[in-house]
Amino acid sequence: MTTEATAEQAQQALLEEFEMFDNWMDRYQYIIDMGKALPAFPEAWKRDELKIQGCQSNVWMHHERQGETLHFDAISDAAIVSGLIAVLMRIYNDRPAAEIRDTDPHFLADLGLDKHLSPTRSNGLNAMLKRIYEVAEQEAA
Repeated sequence: MTTEATAEQAQQALLEEFEMFDNWMDRYQYIIDMGKALPAFPEAWKRDELKIQGCQSNVWMHHERQGETLHFDAISDAAIVSGLIAVLMRIYNDRPAAEIRDTDPHFLADLGLDKHLSPTRSNGLNAMLKRIYEVAEQEAA
């Protein structure tokens, strides 16, 4: 469940949380811990059509419209990727499609994620973001 009122506020809250950490090892651990708190992902959803292409590890993402908002569930078989999913869910989950579509993911550069992830992890993160934006675009139409 999303706690911040807007995706932009969620990005700002995330940036403030990461300011508490002095180094990237602590930030990675925090991201991994966030991933451990993801809700259960039903085995029935681990289907090819829900699998994110472009990720080094296995990632599945399910979505559904819930009233005016889009609800996403996702999981990975890699701890750090599950953490990245948790970051994305914090910002984009349970928001209106138009808000998702119109929210620039500046947290990537602001946190330095774009510089501190391996190229394959960065590609996977971008593939997950692309799926979220594609769903929002379709649902907003």
